Amino acid sequence: MYIFIVLLAIIIFKRVLFITLFAPFVYIYFYLKNKKRNTHVNILDGHPKSSSGNNIIKYYSGFIRYYLYILSNIPSHHLRNFFYKHICFARFAQNVVIYHGTEIRNPHKLQIGEGTIIGDNAILDARNGIILGKNVNLSSNVSIWSEQHDHRDPYFRCQPNKKSIIIGDRVWIGPNTIILPNTTIGEGAIVAAGAIVTKDVPPYAIVAGIPAKIIGQRNHDLKYQFNGQYIPFL
Repeated sequence: MYIFIVLLAIIIFKRVLFITLFAPFVYIYFYLKNKKRNTHVNILDGHPKSSSGNNIIKYYSGFIRYYLYILSNIPSHHLRNFFYKHICFARFAQNVVIYHGTEIRNPHKLQIGEGTIIGDNAILDARNGIILGKNVNLSSNVSIWSEQHDHRDPYFRCQPNKKSIIIGDRVWIGPNTIILPNTTIGEGAIVAAGAIVTKDVPPYAIVAGIPAKIIGQRNHDLKYQFNGQYIPFL
């Protein structure tokens, strides 16, 4: 038992030391990205750069992805949420639970409402913004993509003019589902396991399949509220 505790402490200490030591570099990165977002001034990538400048940005961005990976596997909900909010500029309300292994891209464009639960190993691609309402429940392995390439573009560039993905209050998204760009899921809706959402889902609709289609309606008189309880270490 004592050996287990010591080994666990060593693992936790190494990861916490890493995210703490490099927190200032990460804070600066997301501070600039957030400032760019709010002022529409291209701070990080607005002017032509030399190849050396591009390499610096590439390695800097790659390190940020690695940092977020390490952060996502810290076995402490409180520490993860603290760094997401205060270092990465994510906007969380109270009682938000994000389980381990969740990959968050551009957390400064992620907004999560009170009581929302994100299952383990989710992918939240917030490059064009993700807004999750209150008491939303994302099961394991949910992928939300706000960005994608345009197969019709001769240079395979990403599609222009995309909007944030919005998921309403008390939406339940089942495991292994995929939410694609430019979609809104209305309040109280259910996305069944394994579905792929390609267009807006009306409030309280139950959708399933590939692509997701309406197969039923949910009770409109929903009153439950998640209180932030979670499984320790995960």
